[in-house]
Amino acid sequence: MSIKNPFNNTEIAFSLKSNGELRKAHFLFKMMGYPSLVNFGSALMMKSLQWRLPVKGLIKSTVFEHFCGGTTEEECHQLVDKLDSKDVFSILDYSVEGKEEEEDFNAIVEKKLHLIKHASAVEALPFEVVKPTGIGRFYIWQKVTEKKELTTAEQEEWQRIKDRVLLLSQTAYDNDIALLFDGEESWMQDAADELIRDMMFLFNKEKAIIYNTVQCYRHDRLDYIKGLYEDAKINDFIVGAKIVRGAYMEKERNRAEEMGYESPICVNKAATDEMYNAVMIYILDRLDTIKLCIGTHNESSTLQAMEILEGKEIPANHKDVWFGQLYGMSDDLTFNLAQLNYNTFKILPFGPVKDVMPYLIRRAQENTSVAGQMGRELLLIKEEMKRRRL
Repeated sequence: MSIKNPFNNTEIAFSLKSNGELRKAHFLFKMMGYPSLVNFGSALMMKSLQWRLPVKGLIKSTVFEHFCGGTTEEECHQLVDKLDSKDVFSILDYSVEGKEEEEDFNAIVEKKLHLIKHASAVEALPFEVVKPTGIGRFYIWQKVTEKKELTTAEQEEWQRIKDRVLLLSQTAYDNDIALLFDGEESWMQDAADELIRDMMFLFNKEKAIIYNTVQCYRHDRLDYIKGLYEDAKINDFIVGAKIVRGAYMEKERNRAEEMGYESPICVNKAATDEMYNAVMIYILDRLDTIKLCIGTHNESSTLQAMEILEGKEIPANHKDVWFGQLYGMSDDLTFNLAQLNYNTFKILPFGPVKDVMPYLIRRAQENTSVAGQMGRELLLIKEEMKRRRL
């Protein structure tokens, strides 16, 4: 590649971490190298919280502190300021999951509305993020995706979900804050894709306000993004796309096998990488119509994107291309990209410890299943510890 790999600079990568924080990160990533230990520990933590055992302090000072911004947005702001000092933007993600009641969905919407308005006053917060099943029951999303007839009560529930999506999108538009909709399981995603497309049609006329997440471990996602591009050209709107590899691989494969249908997931890691890069290249060739967030912890894909941008003479800080990683992971990418003037953000999950546990468990399990991820994190941490003579 024409671009020299900048990601081995551990001094820049871990410039915000104290010696103690670096040692703690070393311990956590070492433990996450053992999938059976992660699964056992996750189950034990959830049971301990359900039984109200005094473990919140332990969780908060270890895995929660490493992967989350805090329990409240106020707690997050010291971290937002620290990241901003390194030219890294932030996304405050109220990561409460697994709710089923209307009052819970309404409370989450109110929180998201507040965060959108708050972000409009803070330059370091250019985006807000919404999880579709955080504002409506998974069952309803699934039933609409499967095109099954809804009962009268379910039709009313689906209308409330659509109203929430519209309210959030309108508020994002009014406050000039980009809104990222998370991707979820394939058997509910079609309903979300169609609804988010409608929001793009309404609000993405001059710029990308609404973004959908494209999970590229699905083998149909290049076709999906091609169809969305053609739709946008015909109907005169801008596409916002955040591309990721995906977060539900084992669940997707297991369900397909149990229910006897073709798995929607690429056959292996190499095919997933190929799909991800194909989607990324397709979009980078069409930045006039599709605006891109490259959500990845993959060094190779990041270097390829940088090389394409350089080849097209697109400046690093071009407003139509962003790079993003999760807080607590891939600091080698985040901080070195920011140092090179690329638009870069960290997603900062936050919320009460008990409510954020499903997110933390999913993140830990996802990371243990990604070949090489933990090894690379550990290697870089060890390099920085060696550099600091710890």
